[in-house]
Amino acid sequence: MTPITKPAQAPQQRAGAAIVAGPWPDYTAFRHLLEADRWRAYECAKRHRADLVAQGFETAEPYDAFVRRVCEELQL
Repeated sequence: MTPITKPAQAPQQRAGAAIVAGPWPDYTAFRHLLEADRWRAYECAKRHRADLVAQGFETAEPYDAFVRRVCEELQL
């Protein structure tokens, strides 16, 4: 793997926090589920992200973009 010497825009980082850039899980495989099950998958995705943040990780994807992406992938 070739390291990137000058990324176009480096994410901002809090002191001591590791940034998780992804790849993030793709939830499109759950589109066939009933709506109630897709909502459970959405809650699970939010909980997973919250757990990472609680452990000191920062994500490169802003929370609003995360919610928008997961909702689109789950067709909610």
